Amino acid sequence: MLENLNLDWSIPINSMPLLLSGIKWTIIIAAVGLFFGFIIGAVVGLGRTSKNKLLFWLSTIYVEAIRGTPILVQALYLYFGVNQVLQQTVGFRIGSETAGIIAIAINSGAYIAEIVRGSIQSIEKGQVEAGRSLGLSSFKTFYYIVWPQAFKRMIPPLGNQFIISLKDTSLFAVIAVGELLRQGQMVVATTFAAFEIYTVVGLLYLVLTLTISLVLRRIERRLEVD
Repeated sequence: MLENLNLDWSIPINSMPLLLSGIKWTIIIAAVGLFFGFIIGAVVGLGRTSKNKLLFWLSTIYVEAIRGTPILVQALYLYFGVNQVLQQTVGFRIGSETAGIIAIAINSGAYIAEIVRGSIQSIEKGQVEAGRSLGLSSFKTFYYIVWPQAFKRMIPPLGNQFIISLKDTSLFAVIAVGELLRQGQMVVATTFAAFEIYTVVGLLYLVLTLTISLVLRRIERRLEVD
């Protein structure tokens, strides 16, 4: 049976420049999306810890709505649904790469918000009281005492979120984003070397995630994250 296999590993080797361009977009979309996702998550996470009921409920609705729907649906909604409205009203469309970045930012923002909330609430109240007793304002107590400790505790789950978001970019092949999987599909469509190409694509994703994991472990050790 094995003798009948006709595998050509020169195809993925020759297609490596195209696959590497896909890796470039995979990293760009994940990194830029997570950058804005962290900003969204930090704001929403603070809202989730706020005593202001309006901020709390608005933040909660956002988190539950986004976490309760698949990122693929969110990407399709942005690229096809929102674009339909924009095209009909202002004659403007969101590009596929931009839609992917926005989808990662909005989706990861909801999960990062919970990471921020949990990290802030994990800081002992006694430290807040100590800061206040030293004459620090609420803002300074948070900025100098709570946030630095909370941020260190965010690093491991933020790293996990980065890996998840990196892999989620593969879903954007359905909206023609030129990321790694999309480039692999294009090669398969012309060469029919599905086994060889998807094997290499899977290995490239594995290399990316393992590299990120190793970097994050070194960062955690350097910061001595508890």
